[in-house]
Amino acid sequence: MKKWSDRKVKAYADMTKDELLAVKEDLIKSYEDVKGKGISLNMSRGKPSPEQLDIVMDMFDVFNRNTDFISESGVDTRNYGELTGIKEAKELFAELLDVEAKNVIVFGNGSLPVMYDTISRSYSFGVNGSTPWNKLDKVKFLCPVPGYDRHFAITETFGIEMINIPLYEDGPDMELIKKYVEEDEAVKGIWCVPKYSNPTGSTYSDEKVKAFAALKPKACDFRIYWDNAYAVHDLYEDDKDELLNIFDECKKHNNEDIVYEFASTSKITLAGAGIAAVIASEKNLEWYKKNMTIQTIGYDKINMLRHVRYFKNAEGVRKKMKEHARILAPKFDAVIECFDRELEGLGIGSYTRPKGGYFISFTAMKGTAKKIVEKCKEAGMITTGAGATFPYKKDPDDSNIRIAPSFPTLNEIKEAAELFSLCVKIVSIEEILKNK
Repeated sequence: MKKWSDRKVKAYADMTKDELLAVKEDLIKSYEDVKGKGISLNMSRGKPSPEQLDIVMDMFDVFNRNTDFISESGVDTRNYGELTGIKEAKELFAELLDVEAKNVIVFGNGSLPVMYDTISRSYSFGVNGSTPWNKLDKVKFLCPVPGYDRHFAITETFGIEMINIPLYEDGPDMELIKKYVEEDEAVKGIWCVPKYSNPTGSTYSDEKVKAFAALKPKACDFRIYWDNAYAVHDLYEDDKDELLNIFDECKKHNNEDIVYEFASTSKITLAGAGIAAVIASEKNLEWYKKNMTIQTIGYDKINMLRHVRYFKNAEGVRKKMKEHARILAPKFDAVIECFDRELEGLGIGSYTRPKGGYFISFTAMKGTAKKIVEKCKEAGMITTGAGATFPYKKDPDDSNIRIAPSFPTLNEIKEAAELFSLCVKIVSIEEILKNK
């Protein structure tokens, strides 16, 4: 079979003005045809599709009015108590993430509220006895970019200064991180999505994880916010990334207190009704518990019990994730196939080829991302806003666009990828013509 990369394609930058104008004319005709169809597509967020949600609906068969709601340790999950979650739910997360159950607290339906609360508590009360951040002249956070917009929204809400850190295929720029963390006491944390990062899909290399674990922060209250949201979200059974266990590496440096790991089942079971966890050192968990006792008597233990009895163990989770992959992988493949066919060789953009997670990251020509997003919107397709993957929604190059293939149907994804490619071409030609 002839590969798309074998085609002889002339880069737009190498075309004459007349050639570009002729190509643009044809593209505009195609674009107007698409607009005339009145399509309506939304690829703005990484939501599980209805088909994915349907595969776990048998969770509701786990319980009925005759169910024994007593946990393994004898706790009646219908009642108050168990501040840090039931024993078997901790053990499930521990097995999934290769940590000890004693280092796990289980929360409510998602990890984002847990991360928000962690920042809020640090801001209001300080970390493990340190000065509350709201009493400091300056608090800074490091932000690998492109990154997760909701992370950045949390720190922005608290007035924390965010610093861009370049994110590469193997993880963020560790030399720059080391310089900031070990020389500036105002740097209190860093946001990380270490496996199948949002939006690039990249996974941190062993070397990068080891470098994180070896950091010697100037600030005693510096923490790595290790958002392991896609720990088991592989797309391809025979080609998946492996992430080194950061806690194992931290132990080698007597540095266990440096990291909070966050996880949830939000994209494993039901996005609005999962369970979440934080994994941390015993010292850090004591700090969590001290504050939690004021906030809650305990989270939804019935939902914790439902999850455990449904999956039984980590292998049960992995089996269910293979069903998710059978739905998701064709959608990712369709986007990549379209980009390879329509854009490769034109010199107007690059894109990631993730092995898992929920996103594809597209890097357009400088100064064109906002125009591409707007062009898509005019034709009936909503994408994540240009700039959303950077702190303050300010992409210095105006080039990154996050693509979320999960929610639409496969046919809709194919249609969306074609439209997106068309918009990239038109906007890129317009940009190149400025200098012709």
